[in-house]
Amino acid sequence: MVAEWINVARRHLPPSGASLKLLDIGGVAGAQLAQQRGDLQITTITGAAANWQLAPDSFDAVIAVDHEPDTDFLAASLHALRPGGRLIVVLAEAEVSAGWVRRLESAGYTRILVEPALDDERGLLLRGEKPHTAQRTIDRIAQVAGRDAAVDLERYTGRYVHLLIRQTPNKPVWAMQPEDVIEWQAAAITGADGPALLAFSSLPKAVAFMQPAVVQGLIRDVNKVGKFSREVARSWTVPLLFDPSPESLGEREIVFCPVDPDAAEAPDE
Repeated sequence: MVAEWINVARRHLPPSGASLKLLDIGGVAGAQLAQQRGDLQITTITGAAANWQLAPDSFDAVIAVDHEPDTDFLAASLHALRPGGRLIVVLAEAEVSAGWVRRLESAGYTRILVEPALDDERGLLLRGEKPHTAQRTIDRIAQVAGRDAAVDLERYTGRYVHLLIRQTPNKPVWAMQPEDVIEWQAAAITGADGPALLAFSSLPKAVAFMQPAVVQGLIRDVNKVGKFSREVARSWTVPLLFDPSPESLGEREIVFCPVDPDAAEAPDE
């Protein structure tokens, strides 16, 4: 049953940089999550929250399974989270109530979610975020993206590569028909030696590139970001241009290269 609660928590992990820095309360969730997500840097902490010695703004997420979110715990977790970082608590025996929302609000959390943990209404999921220091969404994305230095694939130590994808047909999952054949093409730029895929070390890096590139008219028709393992990326015959900026594209033409959607990982939230 514990594995079931941990899976609930995993689905609420936030987007992050090339790796996600996770604080595992009590060591309950870390081992299972490490098997399910190869990009996690997991720190386990035990003991009373009032005694934690954690650097401020140092974790992307805090996960607690069946750990009472008392005042000390909420304060210590907020201290440890980066701006926009996420607290995720799953309680097997608790129920949804407005009191949980008030408790998280009083502790300083924002973007609060309180709901049953499972589809059959069992358990409780609590989720809240440390307030951002930037007001605009694009600036928030840039803050997260800025934690990763641009690298090439050979020096990249993260587990995933993100591509800008043009999917056809461009339909939500619920609108797909049995006869529809999903095809993915990834954005690339032309060069003297042929195309190079625009590749990113994290979802925030991809979004931080895409927003200004779309506004400037440099790229069109991208409707999703595909996430691939580093091992899959190394099998591609098309080279990668890693973590480019819109300014680095110059006058080069954007083209699209086919990639296999079945080789992709589950997307970030």
